[in-house]
Amino acid sequence: MASQTYYSNGKLLLTGEYIVLDGAEALAVPTRFGQNLVVKEGKSDFLKWTSFDVDQNIWFTDTIAIESIKNKKGSEQNSSVKNTLIEILHHAHIQNPEVLANRGYEVETHLTFPRNWGLGTSSTLINNIAQWFQIDAFKLLNSSFGGSGYDIACAQTDQPIVYQLIEEQPTFSVVPFNPSFKAHIYFVYLNQKQSSRSAIANYLTQRHKSVGIVSKINKITQQIIACKTLSEFAKLMEYHEILMSEILETTTIKERFFSDFKGVVKSLGAWGGDFIMVISPENPEAYFHEKGYDKVLKYHEIIYP
Repeated sequence: MASQTYYSNGKLLLTGEYIVLDGAEALAVPTRFGQNLVVKEGKSDFLKWTSFDVDQNIWFTDTIAIESIKNKKGSEQNSSVKNTLIEILHHAHIQNPEVLANRGYEVETHLTFPRNWGLGTSSTLINNIAQWFQIDAFKLLNSSFGGSGYDIACAQTDQPIVYQLIEEQPTFSVVPFNPSFKAHIYFVYLNQKQSSRSAIANYLTQRHKSVGIVSKINKITQQIIACKTLSEFAKLMEYHEILMSEILETTTIKERFFSDFKGVVKSLGAWGGDFIMVISPENPEAYFHEKGYDKVLKYHEIIYP
């Protein structure tokens, strides 16, 4: 067979982090960065898998027996990447056994962003595998990694969305979020990776405090989509950050690291890692560079146009 290539977008969650798990409306945007998956036929009974980072360096490679995938037989050595891959492929196989029947493959994955950026290394992989197997990516997520699924929705969509779990089922719709003041919105990488899984687990122990917050977050999300001025946008994002700080019993990222900054700083996704959003009338690059954060991206450099 000729090689088949699948692609999925990365993601950023602008509102509704954590509370999206309780049914809040969350504003999410796909990124310009993502991941490709290239599949071609290989030696029978085996899957040769090679993963490349953004610099085209191999960060994972292995040959896995198809039987190991069918029977979910993980590696006895301490190879969490291999075992996670087998887990995902096993659940994909359950949903569509035809793909791995009587044939082997050579598979390559190619990231277009650094692995530690937290833009969806796992979600883009799951969505790509789902495309390859022609199965439901949300079901594959639920049976492997878990999570709200907003990242899968971004992987499949080229425009901003409002994402919501209704009776635990994913629903999302494209929204006209294209702020005229986006030149004053920046994204700063914090130089540390935050595990979404552990952050979610921690939130689930606190969620009893979130009674009544879903409606507040829904209102903020809708106001942010509709707002016309930078000052209103900044106030709404600041209010969102304060609400989440109270629920999570965690000081805001601004209080912890950037208390002297003149603009607004908002956590994104799992608090304490990956990217933050910065809203500032002046270009804040010099401020963050001085603090040791050299990766400051403008809105148009990271968000899908």
